[in-house]
Amino acid sequence: MGTQPTSRMITLASDFGSPYPAAMKGVILQRTDARIVDVAHDFPRQDVRTAAFWLRETLPEFPPAVHCAVVDPGVGTERAALVVRAGEHVLVGPDNGLLLPAARALADDIAVYERLVENPRSSTFHGRDVFAPTAAEVHELGIDSLEAVDGLVPTDSYETIRFPKPELGAETIGEVLVVDGFGNVVTNVPGTELDDCEEIAVDGAVVPVVRSYAAVAPGTAVATVGSHGYVELAVNRGRGDEVFGVDPGDAVILSS
Repeated sequence: MGTQPTSRMITLASDFGSPYPAAMKGVILQRTDARIVDVAHDFPRQDVRTAAFWLRETLPEFPPAVHCAVVDPGVGTERAALVVRAGEHVLVGPDNGLLLPAARALADDIAVYERLVENPRSSTFHGRDVFAPTAAEVHELGIDSLEAVDGLVPTDSYETIRFPKPELGAETIGEVLVVDGFGNVVTNVPGTELDDCEEIAVDGAVVPVVRSYAAVAPGTAVATVGSHGYVELAVNRGRGDEVFGVDPGDAVILSS
């Protein structure tokens, strides 16, 4: 089946829920004995930016692997299929910006290829018909043999997502990047902005700065530094997005 793969792992991520990922796994298992690891299949539906953030934060924790990610509002259109090499990793998915933040987190230098696919089986399920077979083929050939993948063409024209930077100062203007499943509000403000702060005003409302949720009573709103290194707005045993009244993309003003 070609040269020895660098990795024995293929990860899958999507907004498909169930049972569509099972079809992708079936396609892969017909072609390879790779270990398949699910990253998530409950990304917000058709929310490319949120999925791109979570891939950026999650995939660097993996050993070398082929990562197949599909959040694809443009399925069936002329948008391209991409294969991105990032160090010892390869990412496979649609050309809508989804892959690039994770690729840049995985390696300083990346190489991007367009996968030319003619007459896929379906115009509505490229996860099964385009991306899963491509991930399996890349895996079997080995990431050092991308030039052997049929229909793979280098490209420097592709969609990308770059997350906004905050305006730092006595009054910092940040943006909500994502809200996690617990309701914790992840901003783009670096956690160092909370250094030496015992409390901070969030859109004018003063909340304590804590290192852990349990440092305050249940139901108390806080600011903290999350595992991603950013300022997070949270509520001990509650939902920060509801208490602070914000959604992804909303601006937040922080002042000490």
